[in-house]
Amino acid sequence: MSTDSRITPVPLGKATFLDAPRCEDLSTLDADVAILGVPFGYPYDLSGLTSPSAAAPDALREASVHMASFISHYDYDFGADIFNGREVRIVDCGDVAMKPGDFAGNFDATTTAVKAILERGAVPIILGGDHAIPIPVFQAYEGQEPMVVVQLDQHIDWRQERNGVTRGLSSTMRRASEMPWVTGMAQVGLHMMGSARQGEVDDAVAWGSVHVRAEDIHEKGVDWALDQIPESARYYITFDADGLFSGIAPGVLAPGFGGLTYYEASNILRGLARKGKIVGYDIVEIVPSMDVLNLTSRVCARLTLNLIGEMAHQGQIGRAK
Repeated sequence: MSTDSRITPVPLGKATFLDAPRCEDLSTLDADVAILGVPFGYPYDLSGLTSPSAAAPDALREASVHMASFISHYDYDFGADIFNGREVRIVDCGDVAMKPGDFAGNFDATTTAVKAILERGAVPIILGGDHAIPIPVFQAYEGQEPMVVVQLDQHIDWRQERNGVTRGLSSTMRRASEMPWVTGMAQVGLHMMGSARQGEVDDAVAWGSVHVRAEDIHEKGVDWALDQIPESARYYITFDADGLFSGIAPGVLAPGFGGLTYYEASNILRGLARKGKIVGYDIVEIVPSMDVLNLTSRVCARLTLNLIGEMAHQGQIGRAK
C-alpha cells in the first residue's frame, strides 16, 4: 500500500512505463524522469464519471514494455543507443489519486502531484487522459522560470467555454495563455476543423501564439517548422495524439486526415530538445477502445521514448556510465 495519498502506484504485476521501477511516495522520489498517469479530464457532459481516454495511461505502459529490453541496443534513428550510453533514471509514479466525478478536486490533485515531482528535481512525463489535463499540469509550474508551451495537435483548443465548462479539452491553450509563466506558445500540426471559430483563431494569434499548419510542414519540412517556434531556454510539450496521421494513430477522440507522420512528429520532439531544455511533457487523447492493434498506444509510447532519448543525448538528463 502506498503511504502517499497523492498517487495510486502501479499495482504489482502490472506493466510500468518502460518497465521502470515503481514509486510509492513522491516525497522520496529520486529520478531524472517521473512518469505520472492522469486518467481523467473535465467532461462537457458532467454526468460522465470517466473520460474515454481513462484507459490510456495503462495502454501506454503496456505498449512500452517491449521497448525496455532494447534500450541499450543500437537504434538506427539515433545512430547510437537511445540513451547514448547514459544512465537515465526513470521511475513510474502510478496515477494521480482521483475520485470519480470530482473534476475540480482531481485537477487540484494533479497540480499537487506534479508540483511534488518538480520539487524533487525530476521531469514530469504525463500520460493522459483527455486534453483538459494539461491545465492543472501547467498550474504546477507557477513560481518557476518562464516557459514556452509547444502544442502538437490537430486543433488550437482556445475556447473560453463549452457547455459552461471553462476547463475542458477545448479550452486548454486559452487557460495556458492566462498563466504569467507561459511566455510564448506554438501550436504545431494544425489541420482540418474543430471547436475553434474565427474569433478563437484571432484571439490566439493576437495573444502571440504561432500557428504551424500540418500541410506547411509536409511541404516545407521539420526544420522550417522548428524555426517558427519561439526561442526559449525552457519548453513544455503537450501532445494530442489526434495531431498524428490517422493511419498510425486511429485510436483518438477526434481522428482527422493530413496529420503529422511518425518522423515529422519524432523530429519535432527531438528538435525541441535540441532547441532548449524540456521541462515537461504530456501525451493525451488516446482512446484504447477505438484503437487498432494497439497502434496508437505503440506509436505514442515510442515517440515519448524518442523525446526522453533526445533529452539524454543533449545531456539534459542522466549521467555517463
